[in-house]
Amino acid sequence: QVQVVESGGDLVQPGGSLNLSCVFSGYPLDDYAIGWFRQRPGKKQEGVTCIASDGSAYYAESVEGRFAISRDNAKNTVSLQMRSLKSEDTGAYFCAVKMRRSDYCALRDGFGTWYDHWGQGTRVTVTS
Repeated sequence: QVQVVESGGDLVQPGGSLNLSCVFSGYPLDDYAIGWFRQRPGKKQEGVTCIASDGSAYYAESVEGRFAISRDNAKNTVSLQMRSLKSEDTGAYFCAVKMRRSDYCALRDGFGTWYDHWGQGTRVTVTS
């Protein structure tokens, strides 16, 4: 049984940084497509970034240049480095995995059903 567990969420001041981790268990991470998503207060869930099997990474315009996704298959872990955080980055952050290799990763339309397994989320609060 695949389990997905996010961690690293915290309270941080605007301009600060955080590193989120997503650990997968029950199955080797291999080079499966992974995505990070968030749900901000009062908003629908939205894509933040995803990484395809070929290593290509894609970002939402709102986080481009501030966030970076990376993977460590040996540790079954995908990380999200966040810097220059803004109050509008506040929300619950989720990661998800597509259980097959794919040179595409869903970040916008249809992502909710494209990924096979989701974590429970970790909360990020950016406030002064």
